[in-house]
Amino acid sequence: MQEFNQLMSSVDRGEYKPFYLLSGTEPYFIDRLEAKITEKITDEASRSFDYSLFYGKEVEEHQIIETAKRFPLLASHHLVVVREAQHLDKSTDLIADYLSQPQMQTIIVFCFKYKAFDKRKKLYKAAKKLGALLETKTLYDNQVGQWIRDRLQEAQFKIDAKTLQILSEALGNDLSKIEKEIGKLKIVLDDHSQITPELIEKHVGFSKDYNNFELYNAVGKRDFLQCTKIVKYMAENPKNHPLVLTISGFYNFFRKLLLYHGLGDKSKAVSLLGISPYFVRDFEYASKKFSLKQASKAITLILEADLKSKGVGVKSSNHLHIIQDLLVKIFAV
Repeated sequence: MQEFNQLMSSVDRGEYKPFYLLSGTEPYFIDRLEAKITEKITDEASRSFDYSLFYGKEVEEHQIIETAKRFPLLASHHLVVVREAQHLDKSTDLIADYLSQPQMQTIIVFCFKYKAFDKRKKLYKAAKKLGALLETKTLYDNQVGQWIRDRLQEAQFKIDAKTLQILSEALGNDLSKIEKEIGKLKIVLDDHSQITPELIEKHVGFSKDYNNFELYNAVGKRDFLQCTKIVKYMAENPKNHPLVLTISGFYNFFRKLLLYHGLGDKSKAVSLLGISPYFVRDFEYASKKFSLKQASKAITLILEADLKSKGVGVKSSNHLHIIQDLLVKIFAV
């Protein structure tokens, strides 16, 4: 993230490199930087002359190099973008050779997605010497919530911890999707609006009452009736509530509950469990409903349900039946 922010800032200041090697497992940051460079270098008038777009599956190295040698006509630089560069056939050594004497009024943006570029290759070494490097990594689940909060703050919205949890679940970890949904909220809501569960339900299309967050909350209270209502709704809407995410959420909930039980100093719960202070009381309450032994047994049952969801030991991996069976067993421990 720091490397990404630094590159975005340098482009904003008009400080360009002749070559940008953008690679990694999180495509969102690659797309954002490519878009920023394109926005800064080209406009509607110059794009027809000074902007060239290639795709890795359709282009050969020599075409990229020949295009890169052209001088700009209207813009300050000729911009050459290579998307899906991971599909370029075999070697990229010719591009590396070009970088030994590049056309300094050309900028090449090389977008190599879903994996890191091989640091042993000649092009990587040339880019490190002359250009700019960005290696992106997929955010961990516990980082996505903060990332959403930061984007909302940039969009001049306010949100509390509980609503952020609901929104995080609604949007998942697809950063591009998150950006688009926040963009929609920006259109329909006023600046400085407080994001509420009701607004999420209305504009994002995600139930504020029937979701994984509310399910784990109901489990922690041993509210079986509410749990059954939630899982029935979720099973009827599997696209928004994938079984694998529900089960992994169960695992995370009881894993943190085990950790909470083991804390000698409960004041350290926020840092050691990696949760918001707002949710500490939920684990405090759940610890009274589930003993250390019961929480440990619940994790065993969750792992069994995970295998069933993948078709191990069962004839049919029915969403509703697996979760209902898991709930009955957890409440029986």
